[in-house]
Amino acid sequence: MTPLGPIIAGEEAAAESPLPRPRLPLDPLMALAVAGLGVCSILTLKTATRTLIPGDPNYYVERQSIYLGVGVVLMLLVSRFDYSHLRRARNAIYGALIFSILLVTVAGHGVKGSTRAISLPLFSFQASELGKDLLILSLAAFVVDRSRRLGERDTTIRVMLGALVPAMLVIAQPDLGSGMVYMVIAFTLLFIAGTGWKQLAALAALVVVAAAFVLAAGPAIGVHVLKPYQEERFTGFLHPSSNPQSEGYQLLESKIAIGAGQKTGRAHAPQTSLHFVPEDQTDFIFAALGERYGFVGAGLVLLLYALLLSRTLRVLVMAKDLLGSLIAAGVAAMLMFQVFVNIGMTVGIMPITGVTLPLMSYGGSSVIATLLAVGLLQSIYVQARASAAVKDRVLRY
Repeated sequence: MTPLGPIIAGEEAAAESPLPRPRLPLDPLMALAVAGLGVCSILTLKTATRTLIPGDPNYYVERQSIYLGVGVVLMLLVSRFDYSHLRRARNAIYGALIFSILLVTVAGHGVKGSTRAISLPLFSFQASELGKDLLILSLAAFVVDRSRRLGERDTTIRVMLGALVPAMLVIAQPDLGSGMVYMVIAFTLLFIAGTGWKQLAALAALVVVAAAFVLAAGPAIGVHVLKPYQEERFTGFLHPSSNPQSEGYQLLESKIAIGAGQKTGRAHAPQTSLHFVPEDQTDFIFAALGERYGFVGAGLVLLLYALLLSRTLRVLVMAKDLLGSLIAAGVAAMLMFQVFVNIGMTVGIMPITGVTLPLMSYGGSSVIATLLAVGLLQSIYVQARASAAVKDRVLRY
């Protein structure tokens, strides 16, 4: 027998024998973080939305519970699916991303000047939320296929254009927050894949120049890329007290609510339950959380996010292949960016961009899309554990 004979024989024996089933097939700490955030969302919505629908104080709580339940079922289903099969369908996935956004633009209903969703019997389908998952999958597969050509500028350009096209479509709805998430996902995938620092630095410089033009130079010469209220939100957080009745109103009321919660919160939470803070069930749910449960409640939620993100990064490291690492990196970028921007805008260190707080903000599309992303993470975790078990058996044989 050749020197490789025992190794080959061991691999064949391992392939023929069933894979060992891990005692805990899913990452238990990640599941704990998801469950904890879901419970915190329900408890916060129960206080913040009890007077929003006259005669139905549990309207938002009941629907959020359904969204979480459906999302958990889908998460479990996705976790049992081998994510590596999705690599071959990257073009179809990207096509579905563009089609869904265009469908919302054509058939969606307008709310407060925006056309972001299609009305369904139970919830409104917001394609930009599901699009985050689809973009991660399609771009990750594309980067893997081009892994030997990451040093070429053509690869970087194509990845960024792949994110820019859907980003511009959702920004036009307008949904500026989701468009920003798309671009962050693309940049993170390039970084994790090992794109050269010169190309990444050039992208960062381009972003700075574009932001300067959109927010300052463009309006000065009469060119407005963003809508006026979007420009005010981007610049208003720097001086919210200068015009507290317009762009500074949400931020000031949010900071008042969070400050009023002090250490353990206020039982009745009038600042949010009486809706002095607009959108306290979606974009500003962290303000409702801070007022009702104080520093203790807000700190607990931050710890749960830290746990979720740390487990996501662990999945990134332990993935069995580059595709798994890139998918985990995209999900980590999506979650980290949304958490930082959403909480940052409620406390006044980030502009108000309409980014939801994952698993906390009310909304079927946001909750289900986030849980689908967690399902992908669990799938990567399960596959990594199974692959490690096979390697261990081969080595022992």
